[in-house]
Amino acid sequence: MRCNEILTGDCLRCLNDLPSASVDLAFADPPFNIGYEYDVYHDRQSKADYLQWTEKWLQAVHRLLRPTGSFYVAIGDEYAAEVKVRLDALGMTMRNWIIWHYTFGVNCKRKFNRSHAHIFYYVMNPRQFTFNAEAIRVPSARQTTYADRRANPVGKLPDDTWILRPQEDERCFPPDSDTWYVARVCGTFHERTDHPCQMPEALLERIIQVSSNPGDLVLDPFGGSGTTLVVAKKLGRKYLGVELSPDYAERIRERLARS
Repeated sequence: MRCNEILTGDCLRCLNDLPSASVDLAFADPPFNIGYEYDVYHDRQSKADYLQWTEKWLQAVHRLLRPTGSFYVAIGDEYAAEVKVRLDALGMTMRNWIIWHYTFGVNCKRKFNRSHAHIFYYVMNPRQFTFNAEAIRVPSARQTTYADRRANPVGKLPDDTWILRPQEDERCFPPDSDTWYVARVCGTFHERTDHPCQMPEALLERIIQVSSNPGDLVLDPFGGSGTTLVVAKKLGRKYLGVELSPDYAERIRERLARS
């Protein structure tokens, strides 16, 4: 199985060339089909074409997951329901429907501003999967606010609503809150790349820490800015990415070399 590299080309072709049941964790942040400006991808397909393509790449990733594997998919409002239906049809089990809330969202003129995305967390086997709870515990309100003796001294698992606030330190869990605070990647952040859609490293740190172990293989079928691969490398995981754009792929390689 190939690892620790970024493959350049169409994700379906690249994924179909890989051996089955070889990936421990997959994270996908696909195009949302809402008109983002990518360099070689047209993000405004017909609904039928987009959903047909979505079904194909979901199936391709599913084939690669080990029997104990986990799969996270980030998606916007427009196609969240359709993506969930297709994940369910693959026979996987949903563990959480995570809401990722952030500020500095998309400004809208005739509807409420967009300030969240959905992250679906699925596993292949609901009885056997990796979940390293101790790696992601945070202080609970029982500890920090109410001094409740019933509080678990090691903290609690994070909620399924992840709040991203740029006025907080983007790399930590503040001691006075039981909700995850981490900034969205704004234009002035040191980790910012030229990719139009970039996930924060801290978001991927949580996912990779909780759903994989050192030495496991982490897959990102839409390499984008390379955040998944960079974080996987930092955390001692093997990684494999696919990126359609030769330019973005080369920037990912450069970012990996610096990490």
